[in-house]
Amino acid sequence: MANRHLSRSVVLQSLFEWDARGQRDETVSAIIARNTKEFAPGVTDVSFIDSLMKGILAKKQDLNDIIAKAAPDWPLDKISPVDRNVLRLGLYELLFADRAEVPAKVAINESIELAKTFGGETSGRFVNGVLGAVYKELGEPGKDAQPVKKKKVEVPYEQMPIQHLGGAVVYGKKDEEIYFAFVHDAFGHWTLSKGKIPEGVDPSEGTVAKVKEEIGLEVKIIEDLGQNEYIANDPEIGKIRKQVHYYLTESKFTELQLAKKPGLDDAKWFKLADILELNFYNDILPIVTKAVQIVSSEK
Repeated sequence: MANRHLSRSVVLQSLFEWDARGQRDETVSAIIARNTKEFAPGVTDVSFIDSLMKGILAKKQDLNDIIAKAAPDWPLDKISPVDRNVLRLGLYELLFADRAEVPAKVAINESIELAKTFGGETSGRFVNGVLGAVYKELGEPGKDAQPVKKKKVEVPYEQMPIQHLGGAVVYGKKDEEIYFAFVHDAFGHWTLSKGKIPEGVDPSEGTVAKVKEEIGLEVKIIEDLGQNEYIANDPEIGKIRKQVHYYLTESKFTELQLAKKPGLDDAKWFKLADILELNFYNDILPIVTKAVQIVSSEK
């Protein structure tokens, strides 16, 4: 069961891709196979991913109808793609999965965690509200059940392995206009080009190399933008601390060449005035804002 959360995240990403590609069912098997290989190579229960994905699609109309009834103020096409597919996943497990295998509370809590991880600021509350309403309609099954206590080994923060990464805010100029280069991930966010820095490599040099590798640009470091850290779950070793060192970099305005990398599906240049409309992760936004302020002050 340890890999079930990771498996659900693969199903969510696959649902997102299926949705974005026009809901063509003939592409489902290829999407599942590719995303499982890229994002969950250590998962042994691949049948769970396959059966969950195909079960959701088999019940898609029922699930869409339930979402429409449970969230009447939100037409299905107005719900964000991530939230919409988290709801499909959560409702399927809540309504159609074997309750002995997936208790109602597990279905709801897993969906809330996926929404918090991959959605926006209000996604967790929104998903909780919709699934909670359906749960009450069902009579709150398993409400009084006592959870089985599992012995959980918590690794102290200080003992978690540390992984060093370098990231870059890349800007360039064309006809005296300032542009910024961002990459787009499979969950609908624009973010920064970044990658793991090998042990012993200077962070700035490693970051320059990673930008070249990921989007094909030769960049030079302009300014150090600082660091941030977040905790991630590695399917092989558990929780790790990812420390990312960010730099403001400059490049010639040339065509971006996105590498074939898991989780990324696009890379584009944006005018300075247009980046305020982009969907960034919360921890990335302050880095981008700082970079924009520096570049704008030099205009």
